[in-house]
Amino acid sequence: MKQNLVIKQATIADLEELAELFNAYRMFYKQSSDVEGARHFLLERLERQESIIFVAIEAEQHKIIGFTQLYPSFSSISMQRSFILNDLYVEESFRKLGVGKKLLEAAEHYTKQMKAKGIELTTGKENITAQRLYENYGYEKIKEYEYYYLTI
Repeated sequence: MKQNLVIKQATIADLEELAELFNAYRMFYKQSSDVEGARHFLLERLERQESIIFVAIEAEQHKIIGFTQLYPSFSSISMQRSFILNDLYVEESFRKLGVGKKLLEAAEHYTKQMKAKGIELTTGKENITAQRLYENYGYEKIKEYEYYYLTI
């Protein structure tokens, strides 16, 4: 698989296929199917350059099989740029083949190029597979901080 895998930064040319996969990702997290909403959301992020999306393409089929999305952020304490890895998804039939790891490598490489401090992420408590991937890659669970969120 690895020799047939291409990782690249997504562009608007990837939008239609990416929107389908993004919709599947949202459904994985128990959201209603909304391909048009997914398409619109991704188009805004790409046009406004508000996120960086990397896609994994199975080269023989020329098919997007996974993606990760980074959002820029900043750390006031360290006075450095950082990124939030908000999404990582691999089509079910391509899981456990190293695709997620390759997407994490692309995110890490980009973060280093931008001279950022690091990458922050959260995942569902029940998503043990993702937790294992992140921990095996080198992500550390931060225990010094409590995570809070205000829904508006």
